[in-house]
Amino acid sequence: MVNNIVTEDKLNKYFSISKEAIEAVKKAGMDKTRQAQADDFFDMALRYYSDALHFRKNDEWVMAFAALNYAHGWLDAGARSGLFKVKDSRLFTVDDE
Repeated sequence: MVNNIVTEDKLNKYFSISKEAIEAVKKAGMDKTRQAQADDFFDMALRYYSDALHFRKNDEWVMAFAALNYAHGWLDAGARSGLFKVKDSRLFTVDDE
């Protein structure tokens, strides 16, 4: 089976995952010694998430899906580099502790 179509269900799933990851970062906090860098990564994630919302509103699902992937990429990079104090390997590319 080829899985190359952005369906509404798939888009909603990834919006939900990204929103949950954003909330996890807010809850867990950031590395205070690198606050400016952490803020920058988080800001980029939020901007791409906002772009994704805009694209979805305009029925541009492929663009929305792409923006979500960028948003989550920034979240993963922040988590992996230790800028975000998250430990959830379900949402991020980090080890659970």
